Amino acid sequence: MTRFFLITVASVSLLSAQTPADRSWKILEDAIGSDKTDPRGKAVRALGLITNNARARQLAEHALSDPKTDVQAAAADALGQMGARQSIPKLIEAIKSNDAAVVFAAANALYVLKDPRAYEIYYAVLMGERKTGEGLVDSQMKMIKDPKAMARMGFEAGVGFIPFGGAGLAVFKMVTKDDTSPVRAAAALKLAGDPDPKSAEALMQMASDKKWLVRAAVVDAIAKRGDPSLLKAVWPLLNDDEDTVRFTAAGAILRLTK
Repeated sequence: MTRFFLITVASVSLLSAQTPADRSWKILEDAIGSDKTDPRGKAVRALGLITNNARARQLAEHALSDPKTDVQAAAADALGQMGARQSIPKLIEAIKSNDAAVVFAAANALYVLKDPRAYEIYYAVLMGERKTGEGLVDSQMKMIKDPKAMARMGFEAGVGFIPFGGAGLAVFKMVTKDDTSPVRAAAALKLAGDPDPKSAEALMQMASDKKWLVRAAVVDAIAKRGDPSLLKAVWPLLNDDEDTVRFTAAGAILRLTK
């Protein structure tokens, strides 16, 4: 009994000697070292909150090679959130993955880090073809064109993609039936920041997409590009059957003609 009491006191003393920072690192590193995927992914994603810290960055970079793609995606997301521009070469490598979640997480991280190579992915998702002859391998293009391969991303992207206040429920309902439109719509929004004229041409072309969510996102992106010359693709949408598209088109026109 006495020995047990002494061990307990010693354990409590050891814990009390730890600083909150020490305890926090131990919690995260223990979870990252777990043999269970779920805590690894959650802990790796939490690293994104730690900015300007080499220890956190190195842990996230190491997780890019985790055997589970969910953890790899979490690592890419964390590197983007922590602003780890030193990790851009590793994120470029991660884009070569044949898992949609990893590709999109790495692309988003590059987008957050203001690396223009992210636009290669978003263009390919929206258009179904390469923007240039570089950046994507054949297996990735096959994945992007395959609705079943995109299904994993559809629900997640759709729930996170609520660009139009009153359209949330409509978007949610669409996601349950259509796995690709939410992803393509999210890609269109990202192309708003791409200065490449080829992306401007892509947005104009996809303003007549058969899916209303894509049309609405494209118009939103055109408005944010701030280029009135693209409005000729928007004018016909003032007569669109979907009110979200009509309203977005009206807003875009007013923004770019004032």
